[in-house]
Amino acid sequence: MSRTMDPDAPGLSNDDEPTGWTGWIAFAGVMMIIGGGLNLLYGIVAAVNDEWVVWTNRGDVYLDVSEWGWIHIALGSIVLLSGIGVFTGNVLARIVGVVVASVSLIGNFMFMPAYPLWTLTVITIDALVIWALTAHGREMRRA
Repeated sequence: MSRTMDPDAPGLSNDDEPTGWTGWIAFAGVMMIIGGGLNLLYGIVAAVNDEWVVWTNRGDVYLDVSEWGWIHIALGSIVLLSGIGVFTGNVLARIVGVVVASVSLIGNFMFMPAYPLWTLTVITIDALVIWALTAHGREMRRA
C-alpha cells in the first residue's frame, strides 16, 4: 500500500520506502546463512575426522584435512554471521556479502567451458546480489 507524503514535510520523503530490491537483499542474506552454515558443518567434520583416505586406481592417499577444517569453520562462521547481519542493513555484513559474491562470480568463469548454462546462471545471480547489496542494502534497515 503506497502512502502519499507531502514533499515539503520535514523528514519525510518517498525515498524512505523500501524498493523491490529488498527481496534480493533477503535472498543474499539467506544464501550467506545457508552457505556459511554448510561450510561450518564441513569444517567441523573435517576437524574431527583429521585423516581422510582416498582410494584411486593407482593406490590410496592419506590426507590430513584438519587444517582445512579449521579454515572452513572460521570462514563459514564469518559468512553465517554476515548473512544474519545483512538483514539489519549492517555495512560490514554487506561488504562481506559483496566479497563472497565477487569471489563466486570470478571463480565461476573457470567453469564456463564445462557448465556454460549453470555458470551463466550463477554469474547473473552473483551480479544481482552484488547490485542489491551495494545499491539498496541500507533499505533493509527500513524494511
